[in-house]
Amino acid sequence: MISQDGVNLAVCVITAHFGDLVAKVCSCLLKRGSLSLQEIVRTTEFSNSQVKNCLLVLIQHNCVQAFSVPRGGAGGATKTVTQYMALFDNILHRMRFSKFLAIVKGDLGVQCETLLQGLLGYGRLTFDQLIVRATSKQSEGSSCNVDVLRKNFSKLVHGHYVERCPRPEPFIAPSEEAAPARKRSSKIIHFVLQFREEILSLEQQVVIAASLTDAERFSEIPNAGTDASVTEDKQDVTVGDKRKFESTELDEETEATISETEVLWRANFQKFVFCLKKKVCVAKVRSRKGLDAGVVLEAIIESSEQECNSIKASMDSILEKVRGKPDGISMTLELVRGILEDLDCSSHTEDCNVYYTIELQCITESCRKDEVESLILTKYGKEAFRIFGLLNRKGSPVETDQISDFTLVDKKVAQQVLYNLWKDDFLSMQKVSVEGTGQRRENFLWKLNKKSSWNLVLNHLYHAALNLNQKITHVAEQEHEALLSEEKLKHLKNSRMILQLSLLKLDDAIMIFHDF
Repeated sequence: MISQDGVNLAVCVITAHFGDLVAKVCSCLLKRGSLSLQEIVRTTEFSNSQVKNCLLVLIQHNCVQAFSVPRGGAGGATKTVTQYMALFDNILHRMRFSKFLAIVKGDLGVQCETLLQGLLGYGRLTFDQLIVRATSKQSEGSSCNVDVLRKNFSKLVHGHYVERCPRPEPFIAPSEEAAPARKRSSKIIHFVLQFREEILSLEQQVVIAASLTDAERFSEIPNAGTDASVTEDKQDVTVGDKRKFESTELDEETEATISETEVLWRANFQKFVFCLKKKVCVAKVRSRKGLDAGVVLEAIIESSEQECNSIKASMDSILEKVRGKPDGISMTLELVRGILEDLDCSSHTEDCNVYYTIELQCITESCRKDEVESLILTKYGKEAFRIFGLLNRKGSPVETDQISDFTLVDKKVAQQVLYNLWKDDFLSMQKVSVEGTGQRRENFLWKLNKKSSWNLVLNHLYHAALNLNQKITHVAEQEHEALLSEEKLKHLKNSRMILQLSLLKLDDAIMIFHDF
């Protein structure tokens, strides 16, 4: 469930990018969940054509996903209804486009960055449309080679920075229709499917149903041109096989044409989120354990084909990546092995190779803890910071007296701090009765409510990001006012730049709690 602060931030982003009409339709979907076209029309009180145009804009920019569901009609007849669902994560990703472009520029170069910029700016494009855009961007006197563009685009696809668009309108069957298939399965499979259905939200079900396989998502554009070897083969074809050869060649050319003119492509946000997650984890390890540890962690992640929380890589591949980095050339096997142990990597032998596994979730959890403790220190003071740190380490209920003793905080002060943290839902409190020497007294046990604390901090970050977005919009409007002196205009531009940098920094914290 998206909090109100999260909804307000998403609506603010859409307003800044697409205007008030589109933002109102998006706000309706974020607040009410998936709706049909007529339901959106009734809620927003817009005309049918206005809502359609707004939905087309949101779908084009990957902010809304359409899906169809069966719905009972008159006389018991079942009809299929198209519903529209806002994709909250994709909306927030629009704040991170500059980060995505920087990743591709550093990895693949400026030309690939330019191609990605087109996809981020227009949402979804065919390769043909990308070529037209790239050609129009060229200055007079400079040439634009289509083969070079195709090669750069293939780099983006091969690196999984770009993917084919998902299915436009997947069908979501109700759970009642899925039941017979589960009954035919074994009890274990039945339990697993039932469990997955319970934990998957509607948004997750729709995204999974719309997703293509990896082979489809990252299928590169075939080259319609024929090289010298094909020409030679064509000359050697016998008369009897000539028609068959020409038919095959035609099919390949047709497939290439379809791929270039009809297949829609978009940026693969999952890849960029993982790249940013890697950057955060490496920076965290480097600050805690030193430069060498950061180099080794980066090598583990890069040498693994997995893009998930649990990363596994062989020692040989880790060493190869480590020695391919300027700071890792002089690192010995023993040093790398020692760092892997210090990073709490588990190891096992498989096919005569030693594999190491590291859980990135543990590193991101440490990042979350630091962010929460920073907020506690700023908002409640150093006594609260010490108490919060103690309860986080303990992970179990602790008495008031013990908290006071362990943190060296006066008991009355500790009681007040604990009450304030409990009132704001950072802590849970349990009252227990204790039998003493002929007396009965009540003790209070305090425990960190981790999930609630994380959500509170995330909402705080959403609210802060909303304020920064609104300030940036206000400053940008002031820049367009007439009769501004050059000094005033320069001051406004500098202010806007500082606000944008602050927003990027704040967004790093949002990703730690929401995306990682």
